Amino acid sequence: MSRPALALSAALLCGTAMPVTTFAQGYSFSAVQVQGNDRIDANTILSYAGIARGASVSAGQLNDAYQNILNSGLFESVEVVPSGNTLVIRVVEYPTINVIDFEGNARVNDEQLQQGIQSRPGRVFSPRLAEADAASISEAYAAVGRTAARVEPKVIRREDNRVDLVFEISEGRINEIERLSFTGNRDFSDRRLREVLNTKQAGLLRTFLGSDTYAQDRINLDRQLLSDFYQSRGYADFQVLGITTEYSEERDATFVVFNLREGQSFRFGQVRVLSEVDGLPADEFVSALRVRSGSTYSPNTVDNAITRMENVALRKGLDFIRVEPRITRNEAAGTLDVDFVVTRGPRVFVERIDIEGNATTLDRVIRRQFRSVEGDPFNEREIRQAAERIRALNYFSDSSVDTRQGSAQDQVIVDVNVTEQPTGSLSFGLSYGVDSGVGLALSFNESNFLGRGQFLGVSINTTDSTQNSSITFVEPAFLDRNVALRFNAYYRVSDNENADYSIRLIGLDPSIEFPLTEATRLQLGVKIGQEELYDIDTFNSSRILVAEEGSQDSFGLSYQLNYDSRRNGINRDGGVVLRFGQEFYGLAGDVEAIKTSFFVGSEFRTFRDTWTVRSEFEGGVFTALNGTNSRVTDRYFGSEMRGFESRGIGPRDLDVANEDPLGGNYFAVARIEAEFPIGVPEEYGVSGGLFMDVGSVWGLDDTSGGLDTGCTDLDGDGGCTVDDDMYVRSVVGVSLFWTTPIGPLRFNFSKALQKEDYDIEQNFDLTVSTRF
Repeated sequence: MSRPALALSAALLCGTAMPVTTFAQGYSFSAVQVQGNDRIDANTILSYAGIARGASVSAGQLNDAYQNILNSGLFESVEVVPSGNTLVIRVVEYPTINVIDFEGNARVNDEQLQQGIQSRPGRVFSPRLAEADAASISEAYAAVGRTAARVEPKVIRREDNRVDLVFEISEGRINEIERLSFTGNRDFSDRRLREVLNTKQAGLLRTFLGSDTYAQDRINLDRQLLSDFYQSRGYADFQVLGITTEYSEERDATFVVFNLREGQSFRFGQVRVLSEVDGLPADEFVSALRVRSGSTYSPNTVDNAITRMENVALRKGLDFIRVEPRITRNEAAGTLDVDFVVTRGPRVFVERIDIEGNATTLDRVIRRQFRSVEGDPFNEREIRQAAERIRALNYFSDSSVDTRQGSAQDQVIVDVNVTEQPTGSLSFGLSYGVDSGVGLALSFNESNFLGRGQFLGVSINTTDSTQNSSITFVEPAFLDRNVALRFNAYYRVSDNENADYSIRLIGLDPSIEFPLTEATRLQLGVKIGQEELYDIDTFNSSRILVAEEGSQDSFGLSYQLNYDSRRNGINRDGGVVLRFGQEFYGLAGDVEAIKTSFFVGSEFRTFRDTWTVRSEFEGGVFTALNGTNSRVTDRYFGSEMRGFESRGIGPRDLDVANEDPLGGNYFAVARIEAEFPIGVPEEYGVSGGLFMDVGSVWGLDDTSGGLDTGCTDLDGDGGCTVDDDMYVRSVVGVSLFWTTPIGPLRFNFSKALQKEDYDIEQNFDLTVSTRF
């Protein structure tokens, strides 16, 4: 500490500890003198003293005057000295803050620290406020996982009774979650429960991860995540009894223990719908129930059923109809009987919805998450669901939805408070694919474009053999309806290494998407594109490709039906996804065809939630119309099947030197895989997997290229046509999944069990892991 700083500290100590002489008799002063004040008016000091001229004053009152002036926080030291008929008050004013500086901070910048303190340049220095500011800075570091940070305020004297206030910061090491453990859990392992938590243990990538740092807010979220996990699996009595947090001696590591009480797992027993509203039969609500007796009990399933039944009442024009679940426990059988009772609720209306904290996001983006508007009947369950939808936007780091009494007994005000967070990302880096090699990748994504809740994405990817660029725009509430408007434009060039030709694709794909049911959505779109096949080796390539060389325009209409059982949370252990779509070409352009695609996927967890099993079946059909033929730009190449190179299976022209892959009009592939722990600590994000794929690509409209000239029979089959029959391929393999800061990576090692002699295997593959 500098000498001026030491001097000031000594003055502060003297000022606060200086005693006042105790007087035995009373006094009466005809005059009061204030000395030493510069900025603060003498009358202000006298008002703190509370001593009037000519009034009789006791020794105790003099001491009170001293304490009152000192406790005003404006003075370093105070003296109250009787001198005959004159009372002399001597003060030393606190200095004015000249500048505020932060030293030693590298992880949190000055601007962030400045926002959390109350001391300001130009204001009077206050030691108590400086200490409070130091505590606030420590809390700011604790919020980013640095609970070992130490902050000490220092003052440096300047001329004209000014000081520089310096906060000397020792950031310390980051406080990592060294261990997350549980007590009281019988049915689920510590590993499985750690997967549920938002907080993660420090692992191999602790330098890059943010979720392995200790933060109290995240621990509170983990409490709720554990409750949701257990209750969705039938544990109606589950409780987090307590959370114990212990620090290491250096306060750079934390040990967190969750004390749980699992209770019993229940299933739905008898499920009934009853009505207590005259003239409203319960039968009209049974169709919306969809709760099966014997299935695992879940509060989410109950809430979904109530929402559907209350929506039935709204469609009938009935307001203030509420559905109350009345539960009867059967401990011995492990079941909960649920009666959904239709009642008439209180006549309460939404007076208004107040939104605060959204500096960028428009009010309407938040308001459209509510199914209720001002003047509608109040439904507490709907408000809770709106709060969940607001949180699901991921626009806000924190959000709360509360209600309070309105201007009348039958009015409710809904208060929405949000804290915004960054919603955009700009990335530049390297990409890698086993087929395409190393490439450059540039992307920009903004999920809340201009605060309107719109998505804007731009990406550019280049490799040795491909160039892909695209722009995507999504308006999730077109015309303020539950309709998503999508616009996608792309430009792709592919110079395939295992095929002697190149492809250029340019296209626009505008579409709209809207819900049909709770779990089903329909997408309608337009396909506008241009396809060009060029750089064909005329002498060594297939005659089929030579005949298809050139460009063609396409214009089509499309639809896609999507079903996703995960939307309504019926099965929290898994889900089913169905997709079926068609594209119709021929109204304009050169292509006349129908393209059909379908996908079925399911996922579930087993072995006490430690294994995840996925199965998928996918296929496509390209049907050329009116005597036209498909082109290589339209056909399938089996890239959806693991274990083979891109364009590695399917019809191939073996009667030419290039042995060109031609693709097929049909493809089908079935995939099944299991993902499971392999004994590596889960904080490293590594797991193993097994998979098997069975599929094929087949079918051509033209197997000879439409040419009458001769050819050389290189494959010895006695002809110059391509064999386009369906030959089944099968592959087995093992996978290694690794969750990294750049995304979930997947390493596949495979072996083909069934293949054709001309197929090209790919026994190793590195991809970004995806889920359906």
